Amino acid sequence: MEMDSTLAPERAHQLADQRALIERARRGDASAHRALYDAHVDQIYRLTYRLTGAEHTAREVTQNVFVRAFASLDGFRGESAFGTWLHAIAVSLSLNEIRRRKREWTRNAPLDEATALAESAPKSDPYLRERVMDAVKDLPEGCRAVFLMHDAEGYTHQEIAAALGVSVGTSKAQLSRARGKLRVALAMFAEEWET
Repeated sequence: MEMDSTLAPERAHQLADQRALIERARRGDASAHRALYDAHVDQIYRLTYRLTGAEHTAREVTQNVFVRAFASLDGFRGESAFGTWLHAIAVSLSLNEIRRRKREWTRNAPLDEATALAESAPKSDPYLRERVMDAVKDLPEGCRAVFLMHDAEGYTHQEIAAALGVSVGTSKAQLSRARGKLRVALAMFAEEWET
């Protein structure tokens, strides 16, 4: 597949501009920090929101992504795109926050209360969107991250592999596993719906 000859120079110019911004940010230029933040905050927020499922948590994690990124800009070697590097940080911080909140909830939730909530939950839910989101939340962390990055955000397996620090094959396998688990979960929902 050939790249349009007008796109190649434009893309090269964008990359050069981004590298210059990163260099300025490394030297402590606040306007460069702001430009990098503005260029990437929407994508990072969408990803953290999809991973955590909570607006407040996603906002916190998004801010922490940029705090960590700007504090460790010297660690960015430029082997991948800056946005890919930010996504790797976002996934890591999101998954850490999910684990932390699960541990906190487990420690703080009385067993009787948790059992009562489970027993009172509706057995059949007519809202497909809610069921899909629940099924996505129930995926193992790696599968959930790959599924959301690939199917919801449109990242390639190469970009996902770079962001998560896994092989392309692992990314593809986790996506396949996620889709399989979602098919099973949604098939069970379809059976409940019909009865």
